[in-house]
Amino acid sequence: MNPLNHVAIIMDGNGRWGLKRYNSRNRGHRAGLDTIEKIVRTSIDHNIKFLTLFAFSTENWKRPKSEINYLFDLLENFLKIKLNQFHKNNIKLKIIGQRKFSKKLNKLLSNSEKVTNRNTGLQLNIALNYGSRIEIINSIKKINKKKLSVTEDNINKNLYTKNIPDPDILIRTGKTRRLSNFLLWQLSYTEIFFSNKLWPDFNERNYTDIIKKYRNIKRNFGEV
Repeated sequence: MNPLNHVAIIMDGNGRWGLKRYNSRNRGHRAGLDTIEKIVRTSIDHNIKFLTLFAFSTENWKRPKSEINYLFDLLENFLKIKLNQFHKNNIKLKIIGQRKFSKKLNKLLSNSEKVTNRNTGLQLNIALNYGSRIEIINSIKKINKKKLSVTEDNINKNLYTKNIPDPDILIRTGKTRRLSNFLLWQLSYTEIFFSNKLWPDFNERNYTDIIKKYRNIKRNFGEV
């Protein structure tokens, strides 16, 4: 049975779910928060140590400004309401990506990390303004600035995900089958699962079924 330490998820389908049910993409984003809470609880139940959620990509800035503002308002409210609960449940929060937000949001993100920094349970990584190509480029720039050799180990040490093991599982919901510039370096040997369900419809049973399938996969890592 395969050990499971790290699950990464591309939470796709919020906007389509909202349009289909309420003719509002924003309603879908709001509903997606409920799924996040379910998946966090289920991850804890399965003793998963790291959960990385792709919340906002570097490409998402191309969306309408009204939708972007709504997304960040949702995030602010979510963190304000849930931070104490996360802390009480021994969850550690980490933000990965480029911190190019408002001063208010940057302060909230930093405070959320500070408050939960010593927690030893699930580490919840939220990928915000994240793009894997930029992450890799920035890692190499840091290596060059330190006048180090460009090695696999040094690249790992200068990524946003330093000290975080590579994902064992990547899940993408929303009936879309691509990686969308997410953790390209880290996913080299990750088992990938695509779900046809839109993110707000993805539930604990769907998640657990994927975990069970993963447990029984024969992972060769290049060997026979």
